[in-house]
Amino acid sequence: MAFQPIVDVAGGAVWAHEALVRGTAGQGAGWVLGQVTDATRYAFDQSCRVKAIELAAALPMNGARLSINFLPNAVYKAEACIRATLAAARRTGFPTDRIIFEVTESERVVDHGHLKSIFSEYKRQGFLTAIDDFGSGYSGLNLLAEFQPDIIKLDMELTRSIDSERARRSIVKAILAVCEDLAITPIAEGVETVDEAKALRDLGVTLMQGYLFAKPAFEAVVTNPEMAALAP
Repeated sequence: MAFQPIVDVAGGAVWAHEALVRGTAGQGAGWVLGQVTDATRYAFDQSCRVKAIELAAALPMNGARLSINFLPNAVYKAEACIRATLAAARRTGFPTDRIIFEVTESERVVDHGHLKSIFSEYKRQGFLTAIDDFGSGYSGLNLLAEFQPDIIKLDMELTRSIDSERARRSIVKAILAVCEDLAITPIAEGVETVDEAKALRDLGVTLMQGYLFAKPAFEAVVTNPEMAALAP
């Protein structure tokens, strides 16, 4: 696993660290996921959750949350599939109320009812829930209409050049209005320039993630991401 921080630009601190799967030779997530088959999806998903929690518990998280991506099509029954996660959290002493489960909107989910039941069970267990890559995938606002997570992460294609492109600003502004109305916390992904970060901050986004602040660190966390250019 590698960990990339999600920063709170208003408070000047790390809000969470996202666990990102890596190959044993440093291969990226796309390469790793390409090796996963229908037969291995469940075991892979479970192993990633446990590994992320074990590593996070041993790293200087300093009270930050841990964000874990999960594969909804690997979960056959939420209450059964969460057992290994709960066991790992108890064994390592990592608080469950600091764990976020992200599902990417770009993964095709055939049964939205099934995904809704997963999110409902995770919330019942005290975990936070998030839709990753929001705005990039198959369902868009239809997905949000069926269930409301605690967090949505705005896809980098929406945040890219938002400082100079009116259409992107208008779309993000509308999504943020929905978030406010539904009490959902927005996070901007893929932030790479100071101007992008400032434009997002002006729109009211205070949680951000991207190379501007820090790249993913292999089996380590970045405790002091670059935020000097955004200091008040």
